[in-house]
Amino acid sequence: MNVHEYQAKALLRDFGVPVPEGDVASSAAEAREIAQRLGGKVVVKAQIHAGGRGKGTLRTPGGETVRHPAEDRPLGGVALVDSAPTAEEVAGAMLGNTLVTKQTGAEGREVRCVLIEQGVGIAREFYLALLLDRAIKAPTFIASAEGGTEIEEVAAERPEAIVKVPVDARVGYSPWIGRKLAFGLGLGKAHVSAMNKLAAAMYEAFLSRDASLLEINPLIETDDGRIVALDAKMNFDDNAMYRRPQIAEMRDLGEEDPLEVEAGKYGLNYIKLDGTVGCMVNGAGLAMGTMDIIKHHGGSPANFLDVGGGATAEMVTNAFQILLGDEHVKAVLINIFGGIMRCDVVAEGVVSAAKKVGVSVPVVVRLEGTNVERGREILESSGLEFLVADGMRDAAEKVVAAAGGN
Repeated sequence: MNVHEYQAKALLRDFGVPVPEGDVASSAAEAREIAQRLGGKVVVKAQIHAGGRGKGTLRTPGGETVRHPAEDRPLGGVALVDSAPTAEEVAGAMLGNTLVTKQTGAEGREVRCVLIEQGVGIAREFYLALLLDRAIKAPTFIASAEGGTEIEEVAAERPEAIVKVPVDARVGYSPWIGRKLAFGLGLGKAHVSAMNKLAAAMYEAFLSRDASLLEINPLIETDDGRIVALDAKMNFDDNAMYRRPQIAEMRDLGEEDPLEVEAGKYGLNYIKLDGTVGCMVNGAGLAMGTMDIIKHHGGSPANFLDVGGGATAEMVTNAFQILLGDEHVKAVLINIFGGIMRCDVVAEGVVSAAKKVGVSVPVVVRLEGTNVERGREILESSGLEFLVADGMRDAAEKVVAAAGGN
């Protein structure tokens, strides 16, 4: 689960991480009021679940580029202004429009709120993050003196510029970690204490809130020598939200794909992708194999949809409806290995859903396992035109062809 920047900063502030003073606004008038309270010179930051906002472009619902109200240039998702009236104008230009960045794709994300934050003089910028390194099974700090840039590019082009400091979870955070980070970033002795406090607070927030990522980009040294988190991004483990209700309440469904939200209501594991072949399977391993073989035969998966091992006919019906709700899907592959989940149950759900919502695209079905013969009988006697496949390869070839692929 992701949260907005202003929510991440509120969490970090509670743990003692220094962040600029600011508040969130959902209207231009609110933005002006906050800017006046902060002294006028503020930064207006669009709040969406995507990075690269400063380099993004705002577009109207009609597709026109939004211009900066006080300057002759396109307006992005981050703007420094020098007065409360200008903050009001800029916020008004952001709110209700769509911000397009590298991470949003061409469709962009609608800006529903903005963060109004006190302007801070920047002497130097750094990158600092804490994440779970699954290869070594440890929380790991990642740092670089090249903050404000795409860290993936830095890692690929200049790996020597990346500092990694793992934390032994059995021991916990130790002061040597902060010292190593401070010297690795070139901060020197004067900032060791501040970096140590900040890193310790990050680690406590990360563990105590079941975060999977805590990223500060940029972390800055201000003109007056302070170390401040100028930006913040936090992701959380969905499986831990039952014990973190205060975090779960921060979820913004408007920032998530509607089909993924709908799937969550029925306990389905669904992730939207950008292809044309809808996939319904039971089991994550089979899902990965199905997507791989579709790619191998020249197609492109439109989703990852795992109905699980104990799905009912009703769950299968809901899953099928969700697949057909994606306008980019040109063909559907139902690939089920019947173990705990019987093939006849799957067939009943598919037939029920097809009759309920109507099928406008070809549907390829591959069934193997428990009650497979009965499942095939249900499909054949349904009166609907399903393409029954014999094996994984046959299924992939048929669905890719049906979707207009190779």
